[in-house]
Parts: sequence; structure tokens; C-alpha cells
Amino acid sequence: MTLSANALELPGRLDGISLTLRPGELTAIVGPNGAGKSSLLACLAGLLDGGEVRLDGMALDEAHPHDRAKAIGFLPQTPEVAWDVTVETLVALGRLPWPGAPGGAAIEAAIAAMDLEHLRVRRVSRLSGGERARALLARVLAGEPSWLLADEPLANLDLAHAAALMGKLRKQAREGRGVVVVLHDLAAAMNHADRVVVLADGGIAADGTPAEAMTPDLIGAVWKVRARWLGEPGAKALSI
Repeated sequence: MTLSANALELPGRLDGISLTLRPGELTAIVGPNGAGKSSLLACLAGLLDGGEVRLDGMALDEAHPHDRAKAIGFLPQTPEVAWDVTVETLVALGRLPWPGAPGGAAIEAAIAAMDLEHLRVRRVSRLSGGERARALLARVLAGEPSWLLADEPLANLDLAHAAALMGKLRKQAREGRGVVVVLHDLAAAMNHADRVVVLADGGIAADGTPAEAMTPDLIGAVWKVRARWLGEPGAKALSI
């Protein structure tokens, strides 16, 4: 089930972007502040109308909202939790696109996938930043979407929690989901993504494997810094 965008236009944010995303891959969208990363992700989720987005060939805006919610799970940059519920209740809210459908197995699978079994009765207000990030991602996974779109899921996480969460996102892609994440951490994109889309000034500056898309020359042109990659594949660090 492919997810494709054609000529996405949002004044001041996106300038004619077209791309096709494939399931089974972790795609990272990177770029400097104001490049249009979050706007692109919102368009792919059907939350902004800026052009044509298709899910497996069908126009996304023609799909019933429930069908769209079943197919695409979206984790915003600053997700709101309105009530101080338990982790298990929070994850169960991910079943809302499936009214009347049994969801116990999906909820349990999402809790297990994010290693939350020992936290299921803890309230959200008592979670650490890393635990909260995993719980929110589990809520999305409970809806069993074909696509998982996450806007800066590593924000405010320490190194260990960020690496663990990227590993879990990568595992979701390996299990067949399409995973698209907006990242500011170029090293995380280099070490964990299958594909990197670099945005600059609302357009695509590069698109390919991490090594192809984030060369030192390209980083210099887009971020205006001199940089080089250090280390071995899968454990690279960016020196500026």
C-alpha cells in the first residue's frame, strides 16, 4: 500500500513537492527550521489540503474519515493527553477508528511492542519523557494502521531513549508498516532510516539512502555548516 503525494503546494511552506513512499521502509524527513517538514507530514496524513495525496492509488480526500484513520496513524509534534488516564486506557484510545470492533489483542500487541507491560496501570502524569513517548506511540499502533507518521518523536528524549524509540520505529517498518518520521537529529536519520528526504525552502533538496541524501556537501549547502561523518555504518556521528 503506497502513499504518494503529487505537487503539494502550501504558500510559504511547500513548493510543488512530489514523492512516493513505500511500505516496509523507515523514511526520515529532515531539513532546517522552516523547511516545511511538519507541513509535508500533515499533508501526507490528510490534515492539510495542499495538493493530491493518494493511498494505494485512491485520493486520500475521497476516503471516509474512519477509513483514513484506520490506514494512517499520526503522532503530532506535541500530542495532547486531555485526561490523566492509565497507560492501558491511553493505548486503548487508539481503537477509536474501529467502533464496535474487538480490539483487546491489538491493544495488548501495542503495549508489548513498546515494552509497557509493567507500566499499564501507571497514570500518564507519572511517566518519564521516554515512557510517555512510548505510550503515545502505542496508542497509534493500537489502531493497526498501515502507515505510521510521527512528527519529531525524539524531541526532549535523552540519547538512550531516543535510540530505543528509533529502534522500535525501525522494527515497525521491518514488520511491513510504512514509517515516516520528521527528525532534526541527522545522526539518527543516518543510522536508522532506509530513506532520507531532505527539505529546503519548501522543496526537495535530496532524496535517497541516508549516505546518498546527507553528504557533507549537501549538509553544507542546506544547513550552512561544514560537517563530516565519523564512525562505522550504523553508528555514525556528525562532526561540525
